[in-house]
Amino acid sequence: MLALIDYSLPSTRERFWLIDAHSGRVQRSELVTHGQGSGDVRATRFSNVPGSHRSSLGLFVTGEKYTGRYGPSLRLHGLEPGSNDAAYDRAIVMHAAGYATEKHAARFGRLGRSLGCPALAPDVAPEVLDALADGAALFVYGDDPDWLARQSYGPCSTAEFRPESRGD
Repeated sequence: MLALIDYSLPSTRERFWLIDAHSGRVQRSELVTHGQGSGDVRATRFSNVPGSHRSSLGLFVTGEKYTGRYGPSLRLHGLEPGSNDAAYDRAIVMHAAGYATEKHAARFGRLGRSLGCPALAPDVAPEVLDALADGAALFVYGDDPDWLARQSYGPCSTAEFRPESRGD
C-alpha cells in the first residue's frame, strides 16, 4: 500500500488517498488535517522545525503502530533532508481525531488543525493505519515554491509513459 496527501486542496475536500501499489487502484479517499501553523482552510506554509506546528512535505516511510494520546497512531519517518527528516523527533504521526470529520468541517467551514500531524476521522483511521503500518510509502504534496524548487522529481508528462515514446 501507499498513500498520498495533496495539501494544495482545501481541508473540506478528500485529499488523502490509500492506493494498492500492485493494482494501482485507490482503496479509499478521505479528509485529512494539516498543522495549525500551515494555514486555515488550505495548507500554505510548511516546515520541518520543531514547535512550528506546521505540516511537512515530501516522502515518508511509515513506522510502527502504537497507542497514543489520540488512540491508535502510526509513526512517520521523513526521508527528505531539510524537508521532513525531523518528523520522527517532532512526533509527527498519523492518528485519529474528532476534528477530522465531515461534521466538524460542516460546522466550522474547515477541519480542525493538528500540531503538524495528518489526522483522519476516528471511524476510518484504524483501518488506514493497519494498511500502512511498518514500511508503506506516504507522499505529501503541497504548493510550496521553495520545496518544489528543491525537488529532483522533475516534470513529467503522460507522453513519457507511452510505449511508443520509449522506443518499445
